[in-house]
Amino acid sequence: MKYVRSILVGLMATSLLGACSRDGAVQQDIDRATLQPDNLQLVLRGKQIYFQDCASCHGADLEGQGDWKIRSPEGLLPAPPHDESGHTWHHPDQMLFDMTKYGVQKFAGADYKSDMPAYADTLTDTEIIAVLSYIKSQWPHNIQKRHDGLNKQYERLKD
Repeated sequence: MKYVRSILVGLMATSLLGACSRDGAVQQDIDRATLQPDNLQLVLRGKQIYFQDCASCHGADLEGQGDWKIRSPEGLLPAPPHDESGHTWHHPDQMLFDMTKYGVQKFAGADYKSDMPAYADTLTDTEIIAVLSYIKSQWPHNIQKRHDGLNKQYERLKD
């Protein structure tokens, strides 16, 4: 039931959100974000961006920060792992894209505390897809397949 609620929240957020591009022009969300872990050129670009913008918190090996499920005294959760031990692969492509672009607050509420920045003003949509494609490319094959199945379930709910 929690999973279905998460998907529904993601669907609502996806349908309601709009963003400004770097030049200030209004752009629509990517309607169907699709990660491409088999696109070598995109994955290599994503790896560069990951090491530039993400690895300092999520780790060079996607391992995240220690005790990532335990809040700090300030109420913040450490950066979770993006490898198979974390929960990244439990979310469909579109939710991962939206969380990266707009921040966790778009799903958890404006008052949710997080060190994770929104990247709408920093990365293009293609760069976000590249980073997420790199992350997915690092998962074991069986986890990638499970994630593909999750995406199919999400698409059936959305259509």
